[in-house]
Amino acid sequence: MKYNVVHRGDEISVRTKDRFHELAVRYGMTLDEQCPDIVVSIGGDGTMLQAFHQYVDRLQSTSFVGIHTGHLGFYADWNPDEVESLVRHMAEDPDALSRTVKYPLVDICITTTRGKEHHVALNEFTLKGVEGTLVAELRINDQRFEMFRGDGICISTPSGSTAYNRSLNGAILHPSLEAIQIAEMASINNRVYRTLGSSIVLPKHHHCDIIPKPGHTILLTLDHLSVQLSDLISIRSTVAEQKVSFARFRPFPFWNRVRDAFIGDIVE
Repeated sequence: MKYNVVHRGDEISVRTKDRFHELAVRYGMTLDEQCPDIVVSIGGDGTMLQAFHQYVDRLQSTSFVGIHTGHLGFYADWNPDEVESLVRHMAEDPDALSRTVKYPLVDICITTTRGKEHHVALNEFTLKGVEGTLVAELRINDQRFEMFRGDGICISTPSGSTAYNRSLNGAILHPSLEAIQIAEMASINNRVYRTLGSSIVLPKHHHCDIIPKPGHTILLTLDHLSVQLSDLISIRSTVAEQKVSFARFRPFPFWNRVRDAFIGDIVE
């Protein structure tokens, strides 16, 4: 079993990382930063996003597992005091590399005056106006849908529907659904300007084009990464062909994660 560790850098994450390496040597695992079979994320969900983008070119052959030392560990199955159990599962389970669940991603094609480039996101990407209101045309499957005016637009994956999308009153989608969700940020709705005013869920093979008004600088975020674009022509989003794999060595149902993260104990 080849592995690598990506950690948050705080004291508890560093201690957990050191303990993991110590146990990995004992159990005969191999540290491989370039071509790991499994990447262990130690921290919070932000650390998992960092790990995902570090190995985004190896999604076909690398899976991920999280140890939670952060504030919100939606992607993490394990706690620091369970490190030895995790290492033992990774090293001794003959089916370890096949014990995975696969989650859909969002693919975006960015067209600027300089050309086109493709990216994938684990949680979401967002568009916002830098100088003020974002004005953009939305087309769904090449048909004009609406002219959006407001703070911005968020397009999320099912697993990312519990993140920024949730704060925008978007729906939480189970990651078995191959879909993307478009949510509005503070859209302007009056007698002159109208938007749908609710989130939209697009299935696989559907696409959405966002065409911002020319001459405006746009802030584009891709998970935890961001860039300002002054020459953006359009962005096309759809469900990506590739998926991300998470190693699952014990059951942790998605709706249990949602309950534990946002509801907690249920009071009768």
